[in-house]
Amino acid sequence: MQPSNELLHTIALSLLPGVGHITARKILQTSGTSTEFFNELKKGSFKEFKQRWLRDHNVKETLILAERELENIRKHNINCLTIHDPDYPRRLNACDDGPIVLYTRGEMDLNAPRFVALVGTRKATPYGIRATEELVDQLKTHQCTLISGLAYGIDTTAHRAARDAGIQNIAALAHGLDRVYPSVNKNLARSMESFGGLVSDFPTGTKPDRVNFPIRNRIIAGLADAVVVVEAATSGGALITADIATSYHRDVFAVPGRVTDDYSNGCNLLIRNNRAAILTAAKDLSWHLGWKSSQKQTASVQTKIQIDLSENEELLLKLVRQGIQELDQILRNTEMSINHVTAGLLSLEFKGMIKALPGKSWQITGNG
Repeated sequence: MQPSNELLHTIALSLLPGVGHITARKILQTSGTSTEFFNELKKGSFKEFKQRWLRDHNVKETLILAERELENIRKHNINCLTIHDPDYPRRLNACDDGPIVLYTRGEMDLNAPRFVALVGTRKATPYGIRATEELVDQLKTHQCTLISGLAYGIDTTAHRAARDAGIQNIAALAHGLDRVYPSVNKNLARSMESFGGLVSDFPTGTKPDRVNFPIRNRIIAGLADAVVVVEAATSGGALITADIATSYHRDVFAVPGRVTDDYSNGCNLLIRNNRAAILTAAKDLSWHLGWKSSQKQTASVQTKIQIDLSENEELLLKLVRQGIQELDQILRNTEMSINHVTAGLLSLEFKGMIKALPGKSWQITGNG
């Protein structure tokens, strides 16, 4: 947990009207800390911000709201991670619109080695329910963390199956963590908190309004290594999550269904348009992502030790492990030329440590 003053100012920055997630991150890149930003604001710096905000809103009111939010999260036993916290999820940090404040409730590791999102329709069919339960059961072999949205249907089925399988189980919510929606899932949510729990970038008091769900979906996509659409119509939140995952260079999979089933049409469409790889079992997922089963972890470690890496390759591999995966990000975090960077990345690919993704980005493999 950061010093209370910095935490207060970071929450305040996240609450400032007219400041989106991308702008907030740019402010922190410029100012260094939220406290320094507010100090500079008082001195008259950041005139373009000061004119806009002081005309439309009193910054002091935002600081009061932030103080109230600190009281509320203590009251409801909510943890608050800011983008500078060491426990902040590295996958989400690599997303341009990742929140500068993430609220959590429960006992969880948001930097666990393997994260899989299972999403789908609220009107799950027996086929979708069975497919979800079988996938979660198979994911247990790979010690995956499951993330979904706690909605009716596929989401709820996935969370229940993950709880019963004993794997880390996390729900991203479209409202503040002082409530659970839908309310019928309160007991399920509570049972998840011993190994997993709830996450949200919405402050307490935020209601589950319709507009919040697409915003929430970027948290699901951003935390995951891969997004699996189990069952979905041709429109809806699951397909929005798949599109966001693609923009984040995450792997997207879809479970195929009969062409006559309305709630398989979305999955079939994703596969037909090459927006998702077909998924019939968890082994398809592990093959695409280069995972080894838990029984083979020892051999995997030995392989890593035997691979000789140059100094440049070790640095590049470290950056990719930390979630710095796009070429522009890698270049900003090294003093190497673009030729040395691309040569080093290519060498790591040949050695099976990383794999290339669309959009000039790379992802760690099971050997990395």
